[in-house]
Amino acid sequence: MKPYYPVFLDLSARSCVVIGGGPIAEGKIQMLLECGANITMISPTVTSKIRDLAKTGTIQLEEREYKEGDLNQAYLVIAATDDNNVNQTIAREAEQQNLLLNVADVTHLCNFIAPAVVRRGDVTVAISTSGTSPALARKLREEIEHCSLHCTEPFLDYADLSTMLSEVRVCLKNQGVKIDPEHWQKCLNRNILNLYSKDKDKAKEFLLKSLVEGVMGD
Repeated sequence: MKPYYPVFLDLSARSCVVIGGGPIAEGKIQMLLECGANITMISPTVTSKIRDLAKTGTIQLEEREYKEGDLNQAYLVIAATDDNNVNQTIAREAEQQNLLLNVADVTHLCNFIAPAVVRRGDVTVAISTSGTSPALARKLREEIEHCSLHCTEPFLDYADLSTMLSEVRVCLKNQGVKIDPEHWQKCLNRNILNLYSKDKDKAKEFLLKSLVEGVMGD
């Protein structure tokens, strides 16, 4: 994986465009709002929470499909759609305009990736797996949240799983299998850590089997 340059952006009063109106977009919006961004959301359908944010004027909502030109004047763009053709079109426009772009779960179209974040007042800890395993980034975030920052042993143990989790994620994608994020977290546990320390191949096989038992329905 390519190395990423870690950076914290000042988004206060900056124009940010979010395309897509599902739960993933909802989470992205929340993070942007915490940073004081001015948000325009473009999507023909949105969650009830997003609609409530629009009704109160917290965000600007345009209930329609994305079209070229929507990124004019944007500082940062987030694409959170399930349509690969739309994501690629957004990526081309963002590249032409030299915009910061994150495409949810499509790392190769991004020019930045969003880390998992732990906040303690003015202190922010950002965790990245270079886009290989969002589930691992979340797991590490939760490990830090539930212990003092000097408690590094669980963090380092789970970090050792990075390569295996990346391989498992690719395998699931190739099979067209979607896993409930909550089930991912349940499967990332001390049993996997212990098995991985003894036999990496068995750990991978066991994790794949455990994950598939929690396949999301259509």
